[in-house]
Amino acid sequence: MSNASSIGSGSLADLARLRDFERHRLSSWDRTGANRDFVLVPAGERVSLGRIEGAGCVKHVWVTTAAIVPEAHELCSLVLRMWWDGETHPSVEAPLGDFFGVGFGLRRNFVSLPLQMSPEDGRGFNCWFPMPFADGARFEIENQGANARIFYFYVDYESYRSLDPALARFHAWWNRNPRTAGDAKGWGAGDYATIQKRLAGPWAEPNLGAEKNYVLLDVRGRGQYVGCVLNVDVFERQLDDWYGEGDDMIFVDEDLDGDPPRWPPRLHGTGTEDYFNTAFCPTQEYCAPYHGLTVYSGTKEWPWGGKNSMYRFHVEDPIRFERAIRVTIETGHDNALANDYSSVAYWYQHARSEPLPALPPLERRLPRPDRAAP
Repeated sequence: MSNASSIGSGSLADLARLRDFERHRLSSWDRTGANRDFVLVPAGERVSLGRIEGAGCVKHVWVTTAAIVPEAHELCSLVLRMWWDGETHPSVEAPLGDFFGVGFGLRRNFVSLPLQMSPEDGRGFNCWFPMPFADGARFEIENQGANARIFYFYVDYESYRSLDPALARFHAWWNRNPRTAGDAKGWGAGDYATIQKRLAGPWAEPNLGAEKNYVLLDVRGRGQYVGCVLNVDVFERQLDDWYGEGDDMIFVDEDLDGDPPRWPPRLHGTGTEDYFNTAFCPTQEYCAPYHGLTVYSGTKEWPWGGKNSMYRFHVEDPIRFERAIRVTIETGHDNALANDYSSVAYWYQHARSEPLPALPPLERRLPRPDRAAP
């Protein structure tokens, strides 16, 4: 049973193959037989969602939650953590809403292959990323908010006699870079220039390095990057505040042998909208199996203003790394914009030796207040 096919391919065609596993579940069902099918998560406390012994693979996670007293940003103040194989530091640590695909503590009905938010109004959260483990797993939710929450959950998993040693462990990490207005390059305020003026002006400034790029992921080890959720809050009106000209730049293995990293990186893209598989300054929400724009807040008067949340999953095209990877993106061309970026990166990795960077405290994770166009 310890072979590469043990966790299945996931396709409809493979459903007829009788693999050697047992299906199990952790859930919040009421052990008294009544209908109180949730766990209570008091303010300021951590609650275990359960432990699994032995080898297996989580195949699906579903949760929903509500504050007993309604509270803004409740999806930011709930933190989800997961550990594999008795590790001391979690491999998954992220605010709940961000982990399930949408930033800023918002909910949206959307459908992708690995993550979904489902009706009513995006309150049902689903994750289908497979999460294998060889020697146990445990799960935790922490309430960093001011009021108690009720929390419903399923963790559906398969148990095995042993796990294929080639299978890496699932990881998710949240990051943020809340830049200030002073970080912008001062392109000025006013009406939008023509494309010709843009190309002759700020867009023509060269960027031949990634030192100031926003970092989605930066790890050492062996594994593969499988995607991200990126949140961009455009809070300052500028002559050119279209964030989509920020190129993705992904440094892999030998790219990172020197200091500074080798230029150009192995994978250099053409813009944020392009990396997220849209085109020509999208102004509508959209979802697909591997990419989507789940939150768009622009208006006719300020097309790029406000909050934007998007995802790109490398399911068919994972990015393999043997020694290291650094996934970055410009904040506008040449990092000229003072936008507020946050993100969750998803990847698989063998034998991670260092803990993930610590999750910032709640006050540093809360979104900016919505700002109207000037």
